Amino acid sequence: MVLKQYLRGAVLIVLAVIAISIVVNEAVKQALLVVDRISGGEIPADVGEITQMIADSTAGGQESILNIAMLVFAGCWVFGIVDSCRLGKKQTV
Repeated sequence: MVLKQYLRGAVLIVLAVIAISIVVNEAVKQALLVVDRISGGEIPADVGEITQMIADSTAGGQESILNIAMLVFAGCWVFGIVDSCRLGKKQTV
């Protein structure tokens, strides 16, 4: 059984990929900042210090962008599941 909703599926895929790419991009930026500060000797290579620095850096303005991106991704995921179940039930009736 094929649902044949290619456009809807493509839109969901594109939205999900964009949202995840934003999250991954921000995570890589944060990781590179931490690595640069450790390499430069600004912070010691201590787990507690690194954790505190990451917690402090995510409290900025980027947090809302990450939250929105994760909500978009989760919304695409939930919509895709619900829509495919709805279409599947419609085809069996």
